[in-house]
Amino acid sequence: MKVTPDIVTQEFLGTETRVARSSHKDYVGIHGRIMDETRNTFKILQNEKTKTIAKDSSVFHFKLQDGTVVEIEGSLLVGRPEDRLKKRTRRLW
Repeated sequence: MKVTPDIVTQEFLGTETRVARSSHKDYVGIHGRIMDETRNTFKILQNEKTKTIAKDSSVFHFKLQDGTVVEIEGSLLVGRPEDRLKKRTRRLW
């Protein structure tokens, strides 16, 4: 899979993720599957417990279906999932 700026418009439910960096030190290192997504948060299932992580203060590593790991700034993901899918993204590189 080719990584493009359109990656931020993808659906992330069920995707493996890890919090790489965050302004909240306790969030760093949390990993698991995304179980729910709201405008400002991801709910990640880790060891049978659900952790709620703020998007705008974190950087995430997502493991895509083909095994590629992508780092995405959480501030690019803020917004309701259904609105983010419709939004056009400008080229980041």
